[in-house]
Amino acid sequence: MEISGLAAIVTGGGSGLGMATAAALAKAGAQVALLDRDGAAAARAAEAVGGLGIACDVTDADAAVAALAQAEARHGPARLLVNCAGIAPGGRIVGRDGPMKLADFEHAIRVNLIGSFNMLRLAAAAMTALAPLDGGERGLIVNTASVAAYEGQIGQAAYAAAKAGIVGMTLPAARELAQHGIRVLTIAPGLFRTPMVAGLPEATQASLGAAIPFPPRLGLPEEYAALVLHACANQFLNGETIRLDGALRMAPR
Repeated sequence: MEISGLAAIVTGGGSGLGMATAAALAKAGAQVALLDRDGAAAARAAEAVGGLGIACDVTDADAAVAALAQAEARHGPARLLVNCAGIAPGGRIVGRDGPMKLADFEHAIRVNLIGSFNMLRLAAAAMTALAPLDGGERGLIVNTASVAAYEGQIGQAAYAAAKAGIVGMTLPAARELAQHGIRVLTIAPGLFRTPMVAGLPEATQASLGAAIPFPPRLGLPEEYAALVLHACANQFLNGETIRLDGALRMAPR
């Protein structure tokens, strides 16, 4: 898929992996709409990359429909969706105050898994109506999971379950949408220098990075973005979850 001139949607575009991906896509010539629950952050990031910032809660069906319509009105129909919106809550199943609140577990599933599926279903439906490009391709959807989907740590039951759900829906989604020429991929990042990690003390960040076999450092959002760009170019990548983690395997805690 040729990125130049492409209309793209990036959720969670106000910071971190989403913002870096939007910047890389814009630099490659794509027309990018950055969606984020924080509308001000989306606007700032969009101004920085020359895109369109839209306030959107990806868990809200009506808000997602409206956001995609706004993006299409500006850039035309999107052929690329990159789902980076998500949260990383922590909490033990049984903590000092008793069992985890069911609402906390539901919230993690709703934002990370249901939010990703919400955007996937809407973007895919729109892509099916587009004329095929060279090779019969109509679009590409890239979701974001986590290595926690495979090696969730103590306190990550809700987060790991949500990210494992994203991994689990990748292949069936790719199989179903193949008839329309739409590819579906998932990237499972390890420890990256995102806002959630950047707020930790430098010594803590260095310690986290040192646990990664090679390179012994935190991943850079630009490295995630580079993989998205490669996925656009490599049409044979489909139905797969790609770990991007420097060979990290998470310990129990």
